[in-house]
Amino acid sequence: MLLSWNTTNQCNLYCDHCYRDAGAKARDELDTAEARNLIDEAVKAGFRIMIFSGGEPLLRPDLLELVAYASRQGLRPVLGSNGTLLTPVLARELKKAGARAIGISLDSCDPTRHDRLRRQEGAWQQAMAGMAACREAGLPFQVHTTVFEWNQDELERITDLAVEIGARGHHFFFLVPTGRAKNIEVESLRAQAYEATLQRILNKQQQVAIELKPTCAPQFMRIARQMGVPVRYSRGCLAGIAYCIISPRGDVQPCAYLNVPVGNVRETPFSRIWQESEVFRTLRTEDYSGGCGHCGYKKVCGGCRARAWYYHGDYMAEEPWCLYRDRKGMPVG
Repeated sequence: MLLSWNTTNQCNLYCDHCYRDAGAKARDELDTAEARNLIDEAVKAGFRIMIFSGGEPLLRPDLLELVAYASRQGLRPVLGSNGTLLTPVLARELKKAGARAIGISLDSCDPTRHDRLRRQEGAWQQAMAGMAACREAGLPFQVHTTVFEWNQDELERITDLAVEIGARGHHFFFLVPTGRAKNIEVESLRAQAYEATLQRILNKQQQVAIELKPTCAPQFMRIARQMGVPVRYSRGCLAGIAYCIISPRGDVQPCAYLNVPVGNVRETPFSRIWQESEVFRTLRTEDYSGGCGHCGYKKVCGGCRARAWYYHGDYMAEEPWCLYRDRKGMPVG
């Protein structure tokens, strides 16, 4: 199971698509003692991997201490970062503290396009330098790319670049309109492009040794089976089932893009929230409506619950950008 914690709302960039609307540090963010308690509760709840994200987690002063504590408690600490602040010294310190890997954002092979999205000139070059620092320190890293209409044509080239620079994987994050991304909803892929892009990624997977993983695109599980491409995952959407996220101030929600708070760790122990939340219990029923409810692949896909929430106002509704349905919502392939 996978737990993501937005360690801070503070960020040195102001990216157009940020789901957390990060920038300034939030008031009353979890302090070190509260963060340690959260780590203990994550272990108690049965989680195995903890993602330290943000904002920009490298701006949190006690990050190394908390990564080390999570590692000692038996968790696998990993990070999600824009990479611009990652120096050779810090990469070595993270590895020494017990960080197992770091995901670094890279949204284009073209520095200008990447920098425009990130709202900072030089961000592409700094991210590349951060990856080089990881490589030199022996800290495994992977490339994270958010997929838009404007960069869908270069995804394979970004994968080739990831291979060239020594990344262990390339993860593709399909845009979900939440946070600042609501302002650029029109840049999301629609059903035809969505399906075709997933097919391209799975085709590319057969040509490279590193892992390619679509995220917020659970249909990749169905498409992988249809194409006969082996994947090591058992399910697409994990929201509330084997994954959740915690905000800088302790609010728990099913995923980063499904903004439905189900409790706060300052008021209720996280392990209890994970076990007892009605929202989580509902998600675990897999009792979806529309096409998702009748689809023969619902157990391995699950549809994107965050998109269902944004477009239908119901996180159990059908995935709006899936092509795989006939009149009855049954498998057609």
